[in-house]
Amino acid sequence: MANDAFIGWMSDIQHAMEVELARVLPSAESAPQRLHGAMRHSALEGGKRVRPLLLFAAGEMQGADRSILTPLAAALEMVHVYSLIHDDLPCMDDDVLRRGKATCHVAFDEATALLAGDALQTLAFDLASRPLPGLAPASQLAIVSTLAHASGYAGMAGGQAIDLASTGQLLTLPELEYMHSLKTGALIRAAIRIGALAGRGMSTDENERLDRFAKRIGLAFQVVDDILDCEADTATLGKTAGKDAAHDKATYVSLLGLAAARDFAAELREQAFAALDDFGASAQRLKDLADFIVARSF
Repeated sequence: MANDAFIGWMSDIQHAMEVELARVLPSAESAPQRLHGAMRHSALEGGKRVRPLLLFAAGEMQGADRSILTPLAAALEMVHVYSLIHDDLPCMDDDVLRRGKATCHVAFDEATALLAGDALQTLAFDLASRPLPGLAPASQLAIVSTLAHASGYAGMAGGQAIDLASTGQLLTLPELEYMHSLKTGALIRAAIRIGALAGRGMSTDENERLDRFAKRIGLAFQVVDDILDCEADTATLGKTAGKDAAHDKATYVSLLGLAAARDFAAELREQAFAALDDFGASAQRLKDLADFIVARSF
């Protein structure tokens, strides 16, 4: 069970994200109002903010200043939200519910949703590339490059393409892991790397161990998502339950079975913890988040 200190820390970061996103997103009162309203509808008042939380945890471990981490985490979250808007479109997963409310194309219309996703993505890179006092230009360039790489053909977009092409096909476990290492894992790895890049430098060995943690916890996130898609209801999830089975998609549950999928998630958590052994107490927030990701019920 999460301790009070962690819950307080997590709530603080989630609130900071809501404030920052509300600040940087265009006003729904300014033209074009419909586009701006769609951006705010999708980005505000919803979501666990797992990626910003991971970014902050890695950044704080490396001594990064909150004034640097906050806009970078907001940029990261906007990339994630844009991917959700596009993922829900009729040409993709055709879903009607996201984060407990109507998906963007349902609340507005398909064309506006497409544009809202585009606008969130470009605003994210605008935000990530603005001057950040105290952050070395080389580090900021590496951060922008990391975010771009995780978002494109070698990351989320590539994973989504594989997902669409694989619907109705029987994937092997390595094929499923590869797909989700791009679609889900790439942005989670980016969150942790960006947080670390915003702080003091790390050795090659430290970078490798932190990335090992990120890979394991990114995969665990997807395994738990697949479990919850089978076990939880729509009201709890805030999105349509059972849609993977309805769309005949390969999942860790369909390949391994429910009990084995749970065991796999627990094993991934242990591997993630082991990767952080040499970081000591400074990695506690990352360990807390690993527990939260594996034990979550929504």
